Order: sequence, then structure tokens, then C-alpha cells
Amino acid sequence: MSKIKNVIFDIGNVLVDFDWGSYTHSIFMDEMLIQELDTAIWGDGRWDRLDWGEDSEIAIQRMIDYAPEYESEIKLLFSRVGEVLSKREYSHDWIKSLKSRGYGVYYLSNYSKLVMDANPDVLDFLPLMDGGVFSCNVHLIKPDHKIYRYIANQYNLVPSECVFIDDLLRNIQGAEDCGFHAIQFLTYQQARLDLEELLEEEDE
Repeated sequence: MSKIKNVIFDIGNVLVDFDWGSYTHSIFMDEMLIQELDTAIWGDGRWDRLDWGEDSEIAIQRMIDYAPEYESEIKLLFSRVGEVLSKREYSHDWIKSLKSRGYGVYYLSNYSKLVMDANPDVLDFLPLMDGGVFSCNVHLIKPDHKIYRYIANQYNLVPSECVFIDDLLRNIQGAEDCGFHAIQFLTYQQARLDLEELLEEEDE
């Protein structure tokens, strides 16, 4: 069994909060409207096109074309989309702790340039890390196996020496299919404990 040398983090809902539900409810009160907007924005992979790196104006127009009666509401949501993100207090310390113990620390995140530019401050931990991949920069999104292979090739990482942490099971399965160890993030306490147990097992 290979010793783990690197930890790779997802970002949204792992190192930062991405709370779309609370965000939409802070702007609109009508539950039916919110459901319609969610379908227009997230349905049929329309948001995924943003994460993939499609031009934001084109991607948002596709959402509007799906539900033209909600054009003003969709534009309003995207005009304030930075509010969907907020910092998690533990992120810096978790990264620093792993780095101090000699582990390489990377990120692999489905993330759009639009959201990145709307609230860059939540990513202030990036300089602490050894590198990483944003989906929008490589036109690949998890759980496509190509993006896991991309980060491995980019940083000369051996998948069996890496553990990947993500909140979504499909992304965990994608990483495991490519030979990475993987942990599904449910809570910080759970994920940190699971990581420590895995690191201890690998050190034996």
C-alpha cells in the first residue's frame, strides 16, 4: 500500500460555504419562483457550462432562453452571486496543519470565473497551497475522469499517494475510479477524523 503524500481538496462546501438555497431565499420569498429559477439555472447542465469555462454571458443567456419570463430575476441573482460564498474558519488552519507535517496540499474544484471574480476574498487560502485546478481553466468538470488525470499530470502526482476530499459522492467515485483515495466531506469534524485515520493507516 502506497503512503499518502498529498491531500487534494474540493473548495465549495469543503473549504468555503456555497449556500445557494440561503442566497436565493434572501432575495426572493416565493417558493414557486425559487423552484422555477433553480430549474432554469441548474437544470440540464446549464450551471455546469459556467464551471466548464463557457463565457458567462453566453451561459447566463442560455438560462434566460430557457425561462425568458424570469430574465430580470436571473440577472438579479447573478449580479449579486458573490453573496452565495462565505469563508469557513477552519480552512487556513487545516491547510497549514497538513503542510507543517510535510503533505502536499492541492485543490480540485468545479468553479466558474464569474463566481471567482464575484468574491475572490473567500479564496485567500490559495497561496498556502501547492497548486491546484479550477475546472473553468481547463474546460473539464468533475466527475469526468480527465480532470483527475489532469491534476495528477500537472503536478506529477501518483494517484495512490493522494487523498481527495469532496462533498459530492459522484466526485468521490470519479476520483476512486482514477486510483485516488477519497473521503466524502459531510462535516469538518467527520472529514478531518476520516483523513487522520486514513493517514495513520497508510503510515503503518
